[in-house]
Amino acid sequence: MVKHSWAFVLTYFIIIILNLHLGSVFATIPTDALAQQKLDKVLELPGQTFNLSFAHYAGYATVNEDSGRALFYWLVEAAEDPGSKPIVLWLNGGPGCSSIAYGEAEEVGPFHIKADGKTLYLNPYSWNQVANILFLDSPVGVGFSYSNTSSDLLSNGDKRTAEDSLAFLLKWFERFPQYKGREFYITGESYGGHYVPQLSQAIVKYNLETKEKAINLKGYMVGNALTDDYHDHLGVFQFMWSAELGNIDPYSIYTLACPANVSQSNRLLKRMHKVGRISEKLSMLIQIMHHLSGQPAVMWYTPLGRILLGQCWTSYKELIHSGLRIWMFSGDTDSVIPVTSTRYSIDALKLPTVKPWRPWYDDGQVGGWTQEYAGLTFVSVRGAGHEVPLHKPKQALTLIKAFLSGSSMPSSELVSDS
Repeated sequence: MVKHSWAFVLTYFIIIILNLHLGSVFATIPTDALAQQKLDKVLELPGQTFNLSFAHYAGYATVNEDSGRALFYWLVEAAEDPGSKPIVLWLNGGPGCSSIAYGEAEEVGPFHIKADGKTLYLNPYSWNQVANILFLDSPVGVGFSYSNTSSDLLSNGDKRTAEDSLAFLLKWFERFPQYKGREFYITGESYGGHYVPQLSQAIVKYNLETKEKAINLKGYMVGNALTDDYHDHLGVFQFMWSAELGNIDPYSIYTLACPANVSQSNRLLKRMHKVGRISEKLSMLIQIMHHLSGQPAVMWYTPLGRILLGQCWTSYKELIHSGLRIWMFSGDTDSVIPVTSTRYSIDALKLPTVKPWRPWYDDGQVGGWTQEYAGLTFVSVRGAGHEVPLHKPKQALTLIKAFLSGSSMPSSELVSDS
């Protein structure tokens, strides 16, 4: 008679239980959904020289049958225990930046590309360490997303982008019903300052109208976010002036610029300023047009000004009241949408401070600064440019861990000296 150790017996029963559990999970998934998941499952990538401990899927969901608009996604499941982890949707900005090319391939995804341009390596700071990551190319015309109606590319806008993204998510959850009810978060950067809160607002509205939590949205987080022209530009001017900046890489001021292009850049800037003077006459022209059409010019200017300066903050205020977890982070060496712009924008919300401005730490070093408000948390990341996870991947992983857990950024008391 063969004798087995207790460890062997225990392992055997754990395997049986896991198989029964997984079998019951897949038994509840409709056959057509399983078939589509099988078609979408990625077996291997070009340049992949390593085995994986997690599954990933990619494919399309048609969001408008009439025009043939279809959005491309890439789901990367969590490296460990994906069944218990939340879903994080990542949206790059631009407008026009692919979440696959930027978000996955050089920021928060697991598959990054070596300097040879053809070999992959695993990103040790991938966000799929803590969540299932869903990358979405949006709107149509970005990355692999497309439309069969060419005029769609000319009529893209924030409103339709949010509507299409919501339509995508509803279809995606039908394709992956095992994720229904799972905690869902939206993250992004740059023009994601529009995409992320507006999609969040669309989800909240849809859930209220249908009286069901079709998407279990818990919160969102945006980095170096474009929010409103007034505060964004005000922050840029202050940042550039205080840092005495000249010809630099605005997306990361400490990154070496290319001096050979300085004279050419200056010539282009002069041309740009000449073109910019056209705008001085546009205001008068538009007022004349509205006068001829019988519309008072003053009525045109005032509402437009409100839209330009406040439309995103209206979304923020509404979503704060809805109880969502809202975080904003900012790399402090970005001069395109600098930390000063984000702080000006937050100040405009007039939120009471819950926890005052303080440093946060990573491995005993200051990782940045943070301040917590009623309904919103702000975090800066020291030494990071416009794409925080690209410049400071380790600190970005610390950031997403804190955000998902709903905890404050690490303080000095939580860091050991060893």
